[in-house]
Amino acid sequence: QVQLVESGGGLVQTGGSLRLSCAASGGTFSVYSMGWFRRAPGKEREFVATITRWNFSTYYADSVKGRFTISRDNAKNTVYLQMNSLKPEDTAVYYCAADQDYNDLVRLRPDFWGQGTQVTVSS
Repeated sequence: QVQLVESGGGLVQTGGSLRLSCAASGGTFSVYSMGWFRRAPGKEREFVATITRWNFSTYYADSVKGRFTISRDNAKNTVYLQMNSLKPEDTAVYYCAADQDYNDLVRLRPDFWGQGTQVTVSS
């Protein structure tokens, strides 16, 4: 069983930056592909970014390309989401997720979810 704990959310102004962290425990972090997802008020949960378990290949939603960067540090059992040039549309609860099967992850069916951290971008 893997536990995921997000941190780093908060209130920022439009154009600002924020770095989210997701600390994993209870499993072998290196065997999991990791992802970030978000749910804005009144909307369904959506994909933000993923990073694979072995070659650290990354993939981003079109809405965040060029602004967000996902990375991982296997020595620290942590995945990060660096968010730059933030927009009000980025306001959401951000969730970390893990799955050994990348296909499950991109289908929004990961084995493990974190509890989420709130990101609010003001105008």
